[in-house]
Amino acid sequence: MLVVTRKTEESIIINDNIEVTVLEVARDRVKLGISAPKDIKIIRNELRHAQETNVDSSQAPSREAMDALLSMKKDQ
Repeated sequence: MLVVTRKTEESIIINDNIEVTVLEVARDRVKLGISAPKDIKIIRNELRHAQETNVDSSQAPSREAMDALLSMKKDQ
C-alpha cells in the first residue's frame, strides 16, 4: 500500500488517466474527488462487499443443501 500525505486541493494521478483530489478535510472525514474515464467503474468498498453478499445470498441452494433440509423436515 502506498501512503501519501496531501493537503486540500492537492491530488494524485493513477495510471496517467485517474486523478484523485482532496476536496475537504473535516474532523474524521476526507472528501475526495475522482476524475476518471467513463469506462472506469468506481464504487465504494462497503457497497462492493454488500453487492457480493447479495449475489451470494441470491444464488440457488445446492442440491446437497436442499436434500439436507428435506431430510430434516422428514425427521420432525
